[in-house]
Amino acid sequence: MPAFAGMTPTLVPRKMQNAPKWNEDPSLADEQRDSGAQTASADEMIAGLPPPVAAYIRAGNLCDLDALLATFVDDALVNDQLVDYWGKAAIAAWAARDVIGERLTLKVVKTVQHYGHSIVTAHADGLFDKRGLPNPLVLAFYFSSCGDKIVQLIILRNQSGI
Repeated sequence: MPAFAGMTPTLVPRKMQNAPKWNEDPSLADEQRDSGAQTASADEMIAGLPPPVAAYIRAGNLCDLDALLATFVDDALVNDQLVDYWGKAAIAAWAARDVIGERLTLKVVKTVQHYGHSIVTAHADGLFDKRGLPNPLVLAFYFSSCGDKIVQLIILRNQSGI
């Protein structure tokens, strides 16, 4: 079961709501959008992300563990719902269990580029136990990359209503 199942709600910083250079899925209801939003399809939003971030999302959606792991530096940190996974071996075990094993797929609904960091908001689906979780399950992925690799990924359940 993914680490986010059964977790208590986590607040997302309000600063993110006003961050520059963001895109949002046009299929969202008007009342769920910030005014003045620029819209793009999920594929266009993924294509507009830094290459390692786009590669991570594509690899995860294709359930390609090797391609997903190739997006990280050897000593990367993933924090999924407040649990740390340091280094490729720990990240591989986490990804095999909670991403690939649960056939986690992400529909990107919003992206933000903020001071060199990429924030991706997505509706998550998969084979994990969804009892007690909202539909859609909204997760926020906070990526930090260096060159062509991800050095840090923080994943939190988003309560923004997107």
